[in-house]
Formats: sequence, C-alpha cells, structure tokens
Amino acid sequence: MSSARRLTPMLTGVMALAIGTIVANLYYLQPLLHLIRGDFRVSTFAASSLVTLMQAGYAVGLITLVPLGDLVARRRLVVGIFVASALSMELASLARSYGLFALLTVVIGLTSIAGQILIPFGADLADPATRGRSVGRLMTGLLAGALLSRTVSGFLSESVGWRGVFRVAGLALLVIALLLSRVLPDEAPRPRVSYRELLRGTFQLFAASAPLRRRCWYGATAFGAFSVLWTTLAFHLAARPFSYSSGVIGLFGLVGMAGILGANLAGRGADARREHEATRIGAAAVLVSFLLLGLAPGTLLGVVAGIVVLDAGTQMVHVSNQSVIYALAPDQRSRVNSVYMLSFFTGATLGSLFSASAYSHWGWTGTCVVGALFGLGALVPSLFERQRAALSDPAPA
Repeated sequence: MSSARRLTPMLTGVMALAIGTIVANLYYLQPLLHLIRGDFRVSTFAASSLVTLMQAGYAVGLITLVPLGDLVARRRLVVGIFVASALSMELASLARSYGLFALLTVVIGLTSIAGQILIPFGADLADPATRGRSVGRLMTGLLAGALLSRTVSGFLSESVGWRGVFRVAGLALLVIALLLSRVLPDEAPRPRVSYRELLRGTFQLFAASAPLRRRCWYGATAFGAFSVLWTTLAFHLAARPFSYSSGVIGLFGLVGMAGILGANLAGRGADARREHEATRIGAAAVLVSFLLLGLAPGTLLGVVAGIVVLDAGTQMVHVSNQSVIYALAPDQRSRVNSVYMLSFFTGATLGSLFSASAYSHWGWTGTCVVGALFGLGALVPSLFERQRAALSDPAPA
C-alpha cells in the first residue's frame, strides 16, 4: 500500500472527528425532547417518535447511499453528503410546525450516514494486521460523537435554545466537509456497476453469508437496547425525583464515554481472533445494565452504573461485529457495511419505538423491561456463536 493511501495517525484522527461530528446529528434531539414537546405542544409519544423517524431516515440512507462507496470516489461522495447534512440541519432550525420538523428529521437521518462510508474506507486504508484496532479508533470517534452530542446539545440549548443547537451543528458540518475535501486520499477508479446491480449485490451478500446474518442480529439487538435507554432517559431525568434541566441531562452523555474503553478492547480482541468472547461479554453487559437501571430507578448511582455498562457492552458487540464482517468481502466493504448497519439501525428504530410506547404506558419500568429483552436477544444466541460458526463456516468468522 502506498504512503498516499495509508491510514496515518493524522488521517485516523481527522476521520474519527468527521465520523463523530456527523453521527452526532442523530443524538442532539434526545436531551431536548422535553423542550421540543413544549415548543410544538405535542404529546410525549409524538416527541419521542422524532427519534424513531430520524433513525428510520438513517436506515434508508444506509441501504440507498452507503453502497455507493463501492461505486464512486468516496472523497467526493462523503463531502457531498456532509454538505447536504449541514443544509438539512439549518432548515430544521427554522421549522415552525411539528409536521415540517418531523419531515426534516427524516432528511437529517438520511444525510447522516457519511460515517458508515468513512469506516470501511478506513478499514481499506489500514494495515491488515492492525485493522481491528484501527476500526476501534474510528469507532471511538463515532461513540464520542454519539455521547458528547447529548452534552453539547444540553448545554447549548440553555443559552441559544434547541434551534440554536441545530444551527451550530450545521456550521460544524460545513467546516468538516471542507477539511475532508483536503485530506481524504484519492482512489483508483471504481468498478463500473449499475446502481441497480449494486443494490442487488448488497442483499445477495446478506443472503449468502451466515456470519454476516449472525452479526447483523447481534448489532440489531445490542443497538436496539442502547436506543431503548437513550430514547426515554431525558423524560426520566426531567421527572421526579431528579427534575434535572436539559444542561444537566446532557452531562449524562459524558458518563457513556466508558464505551470508548469497550470499543478499543474489542478492537484488540479482534486482532487476537477473540471476537466471540468479546461479543458474549458485551451482550451480557447489555443485559446487566438494564437490571441495574431497573433495580435502582430513582438513584443517581443506579442510572450512572447502568449507562456505563450499557455503552461499554454495546460498543464491544459493535466493534467485534465490524472486525468480522470487514474480513468477509474485502472488495465490497461498503456494501457489507450497508447491510450490517441497516440491521443495526433497524434494531435502533424498533428500540426507540418500543421504548416510547412502553414508557408512555408503564414508565421507567417499561423501558427497563424492553431493554432487558433486547439484551437477552443478543446474549442467548451469542453463547452458541463459536459452535455455529465452526459448523457453517470452516474459516474463522
């Protein structure tokens, strides 16, 4: 691999920053939901549904836009998506009706998928011997963006309002687009494949690969559990006995930074061919987190412990999954990532939907029960992962 197409530490840092900046779009809403509910005068369920709509838009982008990374130059594709995402954020800040804002949340989700093009791009550029660690570092950017976005959102909203949060985020996306246009490397000409063949090939990969299907399931259930918590946490913390402001609620994103440790441990485990163990440990942590959250619902310690364990476990499962799937079809990593992340965010969308409904009917207990069920869905099949992999795939999965 030429030095011009090598994943240097500087390029890794810039790509991680870009991934974190654009994935943050999906999470700015969460500590602001109670403010948006009051501004548009809608129900708790309607406000919570905005998270589901945004994730649904993201899922559509994963299957329609991410595969283009195997067809067109990724530098040009990524920069264009960043610009479109910035525009959608600025328009959302101007929306004056719930219906228009809800529509724009779908567009924001659709245009926030650039990180899922950058991650397989980074995997292509990385040294194969340390690819797991490289993916783990890029995932650090994604996790930091997902979690710090809540903190930034909460604090900014107290000075510039929730609309100001969207305006600032849009400007940040434009700055990153300019930076990426200068530092991302050029690529060899992409294969000439029609868009229809590209999409067909994406689904054929899923149908033909048992390891990919298994990893899609683990990703969907683990991130579904993650979404269960963060969809309703703001309502729980804004209510008694906590009664926290949006700024304080945003600080809970910092608690989840423990997931960075989980991502990097899973990356090292992947390079040592210990993906199965990392998956089981991560899935078990997801389940345990909701036991902690449910047993101590009104205590700060219980909430903090649950967030730490959940975020670390989710990232262990996710990075282990990515280390496996990127080895399945090295020349089709964008398509592999597309179908995997579609499953990942389908799980997140279902998690948000079920969590919003459960919280509306049964409060925090309902949230914890739904989250625990998602955790079980990841843990039980992972206990038999190595045996199934050995039976269906002679090569390590």
